[in-house]
Amino acid sequence: MGALLALASATCYGIVDFAGGLLSRRIHFAVVTFLGQIGGLLLALMLASALPADAVRSADVLWGALSGVGSGAAMHFLNRGLSRGAMSIVVPVSAVTGVALSVLCGVCFLGDRPTPLAWLGICVTVPALWCVSGGGDRGTGTARATVDGLLASAGVAVQYIGLAQADPGSGVWPVVAGRVTAVVLLLPSAWRYRSRFRQAPWPLAQAVVIGAGAALGLVLYLWAAQQQMLALAVVLASLYPAIPTVLGLALLNEKVSRWQVSGLLGAGGAVVLLTLG
Repeated sequence: MGALLALASATCYGIVDFAGGLLSRRIHFAVVTFLGQIGGLLLALMLASALPADAVRSADVLWGALSGVGSGAAMHFLNRGLSRGAMSIVVPVSAVTGVALSVLCGVCFLGDRPTPLAWLGICVTVPALWCVSGGGDRGTGTARATVDGLLASAGVAVQYIGLAQADPGSGVWPVVAGRVTAVVLLLPSAWRYRSRFRQAPWPLAQAVVIGAGAALGLVLYLWAAQQQMLALAVVLASLYPAIPTVLGLALLNEKVSRWQVSGLLGAGGAVVLLTLG
């Protein structure tokens, strides 16, 4: 069940990245990121109110808040990179490095001990994620896009590691704490571009819905991490770059490269290995 929840989380994140990347080219990325966190907060509050929690400790709230710091940073730099049209660089760098940091932390500090089969799946995942996003094809603004990807990856790792430390009895409230923290942290950058909020309401509403989808993905990841070790939950949830690739092929008539075909096949093999492991 934990593997299915992590894969569902990856699906949500993949759809969100695809939609957010397109939207960030139409309206300023800071507006997309801030409104996305507002949408995520609203959805998290609805889920937390509907799903009972046994006990919410202050430690759970603090872990959730730390996760929110990572979420805010990850989405800010990811959307900034996507707004520059550098998806083939930002997405693989953020995904691969985020996976590596999270797995190393889980193994070195949290006592995770993946099986040999799971280790093989983890090793397959890293190059598969890179290939599925185009193998890091170089274009203009490569250096800036790489920096955005690395900064986003640090945020991804903090987001996943922090949220996984919350007690299962706290329900969805750690996610709520994270959304509140992200909204507060992103408010100054959104305020700088407050004039952009006067744009047509439909794109702004889209940003809110996209953020709600990201929060749903985070909730699914939280449930997955509560049922299996952090390293496996992170790796499965981080397969999300495959989704924008598939959507680009299906909806935008994009051409698939040999890199992407090999990456998609590798991602499928990694899912099998991690599930069996």
